[in-house]
Amino acid sequence: MALKVLSALDVAKTQYYHFKAIIIAGMGLFTDSYDLFCIPLIMRMIGRIYYPKVDKTVDPKKWFEVPTVIASTMFCVALMGAVIGQLVFGRLGDRVGRRCVYGVSLIMMVMGSIGCGLSLSSLTSMVFVSLGFFRFLLGMGIGGDYPLSATIMAEFANKRTRGAFIAASANKHNLEKPLELAPSVNIAPVPPESELAWRLILMIGAIPASMTYYWRMKMPETAR
Repeated sequence: MALKVLSALDVAKTQYYHFKAIIIAGMGLFTDSYDLFCIPLIMRMIGRIYYPKVDKTVDPKKWFEVPTVIASTMFCVALMGAVIGQLVFGRLGDRVGRRCVYGVSLIMMVMGSIGCGLSLSSLTSMVFVSLGFFRFLLGMGIGGDYPLSATIMAEFANKRTRGAFIAASANKHNLEKPLELAPSVNIAPVPPESELAWRLILMIGAIPASMTYYWRMKMPETAR
């Protein structure tokens, strides 16, 4: 009986629910890309806010920059979380079911995005400790979202269009490299809104993830 169901799915005609699944999975992958690639811009903004000293003994290109070790850590911590998330959620998806784990990974993405925006700001070091923790949490959610989105799309699609549907759900655009601003001795003061701006940029990533949660929970478990 199970083989008959799977065979029927392989030869089924492309229908509305196929395109709906593409949108649901694609929104998750769009959110993943946004969360991963917005951090270089955030580091530029944080450097301008928390490292405002102009040292004329240092190369002007290094003014207002977050130290390389700290910036690299902020870049890598989300990727480390993504590796762990892929291993953990990929296994749970096979054991527990795709839909349940799909929702858990999405909740972690929402919590991580909001937490990044609410990072403590009493001390510079605390900003990075808090931001690093929530970036790791966000990365774990992203790590679960990537394989589950592709797997669910593959298991819903028929045999003829499977490759095209997976490509459609995973299609995304990388953010371009931020423009390098020429440093000047006459530096304008940092506007007070800058502190709020970088936090909002991080928290915006929770919006598409939150909007997708309801539809993900309404998706049936895949037959496979």
